[in-house]
Amino acid sequence: QVQLVESGGGLVQPGGSLKLSCVVSGSTFTAYTMGWYRQAPGKQRELVATITSSGTTRYVSMKGRFTISRDNAKKTVYLQMNSLKPEDTAVYYCNRYSPSFASWGQGTQVTVSS
Repeated sequence: QVQLVESGGGLVQPGGSLKLSCVVSGSTFTAYTMGWYRQAPGKQRELVATITSSGTTRYVSMKGRFTISRDNAKKTVYLQMNSLKPEDTAVYYCNRYSPSFASWGQGTQVTVSS
């Protein structure tokens, strides 16, 4: 059974930075394109960025502020977030990209506020 464990969130002031981590267990991590997603209060979950097994990245709209990366040996995917804005406040999740795993992790809360 796949387990996704996100961490690294917290409260940060506008303009600050955070680095999120997601450890994946129970699957062939290296074969998958992975993605970071986020869900803001009252909104649908949305895709933030993806990274293929070989490291090719794609950003939905945050290119330049967010950087996705992965360490296949550690079965971990990261999201470096810089110049954070209040509208980045959300619960952030990782999952396999298209199709996603059926079960999601608990996510990690990111709150951007002064």
